[in-house]
Amino acid sequence: MLVLSLILVGIILRFLPHAPNFTPVAAIAIFAGAYMDKRRAIIVPLALMMISDLFLGLHDVVLFTWGSFALCSLIGMSLKASGRARAVLLGSMASSVIFYLITNLGVWLVGWYPNTPAGLLSCYINGLPFLRNFTTATFLYTAVLFLAYALTAKAVKDSRFAKVLLRS
Repeated sequence: MLVLSLILVGIILRFLPHAPNFTPVAAIAIFAGAYMDKRRAIIVPLALMMISDLFLGLHDVVLFTWGSFALCSLIGMSLKASGRARAVLLGSMASSVIFYLITNLGVWLVGWYPNTPAGLLSCYINGLPFLRNFTTATFLYTAVLFLAYALTAKAVKDSRFAKVLLRS
């Protein structure tokens, strides 16, 4: 239930109007990594991206984008033991930086910029506004997901709904 909910919410939010790169995908990947088994944690952001990209359009940097979100799930897995707000904040920041570095490298490698050091630098500089939006969205959505889950877990921990709502 949680897997499908995250995928559907992620898809819906990618289709709603938003600032460039201001989506919950990295936050969903981090959250899935922290609260789901490894297979599901990787499947959630990849399924979300594959399904929505079929409608929004595939591009030549898609493998870099999807791969970056898979790495965000791995970062989320490192949060399983911690659960502390500071670790989640650092995981969000690390995910944003990794996504920025990998996807901009992909943009440069596929030829959107000259294959020169100056072209790579220009690619990274031009990507900074997207990094700002991506980082802000990742912090915001990660906070919402982790807080909502913690509050839900606390509210249902002793109820008959615990097994259903808190299952991965």
